[in-house]
Amino acid sequence: MRVVFLGTPESAVPTLTALLAAGHAVPLVVTRPDRPAGRSGAPRPPAVKTAALDANLTVIQPEAVNRPEFREVLVRARPEALVVVAFGKILPGPALDAAPGGAVNVHFSLLPRYRGAAPVQWALANGEEVTGVTTMLMNARMDEGDILLQRELPIEPGERAPSLTGRLAGVGATLLLEALARLEEGSIERSPQDSAAATYARLLTASDGDLDPGLTAREIDGRVRGFDPWPGVWTCRAGKRIRIVDARAIAGATTADPPGTVIGLDGDALRVACGGGTVLAVHRIQPENRRVMSAREAVNGRHLAAGDRLVRFFG
Repeated sequence: MRVVFLGTPESAVPTLTALLAAGHAVPLVVTRPDRPAGRSGAPRPPAVKTAALDANLTVIQPEAVNRPEFREVLVRARPEALVVVAFGKILPGPALDAAPGGAVNVHFSLLPRYRGAAPVQWALANGEEVTGVTTMLMNARMDEGDILLQRELPIEPGERAPSLTGRLAGVGATLLLEALARLEEGSIERSPQDSAAATYARLLTASDGDLDPGLTAREIDGRVRGFDPWPGVWTCRAGKRIRIVDARAIAGATTADPPGTVIGLDGDALRVACGGGTVLAVHRIQPENRRVMSAREAVNGRHLAAGDRLVRFFG
């Protein structure tokens, strides 16, 4: 099949690679513009651009996708279908209609759950044990198109967002190839989504990483894993920010200490009181502008101590 591919981050690369390996023609790749990155602020190309250029594909990086000229570029590529994976822009109806087969999207959740920009992060933050991948035919409303194929994936204990995203990206690439093959055969059924069952995974902001000590240990555990690497989970002790880098809810542990209280060092972890009398084991932290360190190093360096109260940074 002749497809135009639209995607931006590393999680979209496996699908592009799979399309090429399967013999699909990709006359055009659309990705987001290069953005400043790192301390130097030098422009950095998206991962999809790098992969596409390595494969000698034509790449465009439009600033806007709602202009007639963008649709014209898509049409000139003569695609039979568009394939969209984590592109990062909402495509308007005219762009979605640029190919006779429509636009097939790979979304990293089991729609209609976790529609939106950050499905992996919020699934972990909310303590889900199972997630998955959906391929759907896109329409002009965000993540509301008809479902083509879905595949479940269990979330591993302690799994963090980068690892889960990588596994979902691999599953998504395989599922996309199956969806395209069955679309060509005419053997696939379209299933409308049940909007009454929809949940939303909005784009993360810096304030989402502000630790609320009133959350349960399990909820904080989920946020530490889900908000890695950004925005992270941050707390404040004596006016100084500290990132909780690695933490686990302690099953069955309880405390009468107020939420946010550092109970003390136990083995290689600091115990912290959380909402509902639950207890969090904090294994690694990172004081602002310092290196990541173990809980014991944090105690020895007087960054944290028994009796400290951890509070919200944003208030």
